[in-house]
Amino acid sequence: MRFRAFLCVLCLPVYLLAQSTIQADLSQIFMRYKLMGMSVVGICNGKVSFSHYQGLADFQRNIPIDSNTKYRIASISKAITAMALMKLWEQGLFQLDDDVDNYLNFSLRNPNFPSKAITFRMLLSHTASLNDGSGYENFLTDTYNHSTPPNLSQLLTPSGSYYTANMFLNREPGTYFSYANVNYGVIATLIERISGKRFDVFCKENIFQPLGLDASFNIQDLTNINQVAVLYRKTGTNWVPQLDNYNGVMPPPRNLSTYTIGNNGFIFAPQGGLRISAKDLGILALLIINKGIYNNIRILNASTIHTMLEPQWVYNGTNGNNYYCLFNEWTLGLHSITNRYRCDVVLGKKMIGHAGEAYGLISDWYFSISSKEAVVFVTNGSETAYATTSQSAFYAVEHEIFQAVKKELDRACGSNANNPPPVTALESNEYFQILPNPARESLEIRFLQSGNAQIRFFNYQGKLIAEGDSKGKAQFSIMTQNLPKGVYFLHIRTSYLSKHIKVVLE
Repeated sequence: MRFRAFLCVLCLPVYLLAQSTIQADLSQIFMRYKLMGMSVVGICNGKVSFSHYQGLADFQRNIPIDSNTKYRIASISKAITAMALMKLWEQGLFQLDDDVDNYLNFSLRNPNFPSKAITFRMLLSHTASLNDGSGYENFLTDTYNHSTPPNLSQLLTPSGSYYTANMFLNREPGTYFSYANVNYGVIATLIERISGKRFDVFCKENIFQPLGLDASFNIQDLTNINQVAVLYRKTGTNWVPQLDNYNGVMPPPRNLSTYTIGNNGFIFAPQGGLRISAKDLGILALLIINKGIYNNIRILNASTIHTMLEPQWVYNGTNGNNYYCLFNEWTLGLHSITNRYRCDVVLGKKMIGHAGEAYGLISDWYFSISSKEAVVFVTNGSETAYATTSQSAFYAVEHEIFQAVKKELDRACGSNANNPPPVTALESNEYFQILPNPARESLEIRFLQSGNAQIRFFNYQGKLIAEGDSKGKAQFSIMTQNLPKGVYFLHIRTSYLSKHIKVVLE
């Protein structure tokens, strides 16, 4: 019997064995990081090579993740918002370097540089000098909860009731990259002003409906509320719902009878509120890989896709905040994975896309037109969601997913001999020193390169003991005299590395 079973395995088609391998690899990652649920899609040679769905969309009701599970995908939403704006651009309704003042119903100016125009190109590439300042959260809360959402001018003009001075950086527009959600609220407002349609309706009519996607910035458009994943965080031993915990009941539609189109594009969260499945994100990746067309349906012109993917900002060490090495090149609504600093690697090659993170969700959407490959990964919660790795700027679970997908796509797509070698761990002594180690009363980190560093100090159980930011200083100290002896872990993330170091207290 065992001999016959062995023969049957040998007789299985090669592609089934390969599918089994990638599914097993992904299942192991799922269990290792104790995920609530997970969707992964791999695309090779311009078609879906494999998909993997595991875990629960709703823990309390025991609803499993499947190909139709939709997630509120966080900042990947910005890429689709950018596509919607570029739909209007290709119709000749504005130019990328136009002053947006000509299209808004208020004047958008950085008070530090009042004569400098803010353009569509700057908003799309996060170089407009806008910032998610202190007034941003209160403005969002009232936007989502008030029957009449406040006008966007109330957040972005000095006389506005939500305005705070830190809504703008003291940087000349167009010269400095700083990732900010508020850029995309302005973009959605511009879409409404130019199209005359509500933002969610414009996206539905021009992107989702033509492609047959059950996706929307408005949850009311979705066909089945039970297919929407609850987003979770683990608190102690309990999974705590953070968002979309509807228990099978569609929320009542919002009364927007008093809303004026073009006053506040934030109402449907263009910066993070798209609900869509990983399968349909794969279709959007194929749309771009195929230069604007999918299943014989053209959404954007090939020239528009080309313009959208052209680099607009490239990190040179001082011209922006590269978000701990994740953002080193930005296009119109997307960022390029350059591998330049060996820290933003996805599949070991240049790719373009976006990542997302909110309410316990982590999401990734990256593609390559040249190799016709793509990877989509979404999880709705993890017990160890934010564990990091020294091998890239992504979280450890993302990095391991990418490595597993890379192995499968390398097999399915053919040789990758021309691609860069796998990223290896960065050596800490090139950039900083830890003194002393072993330590007693204090631990000192001395930086050999300037720049901000995020520091976190954990015990052997993974509990966060201390954290801080070097704020450009040459050294950072952690007092350890009251801590028990034993093994600890120091995580340092800068614009040029992400590194874990074992520390012993004696």
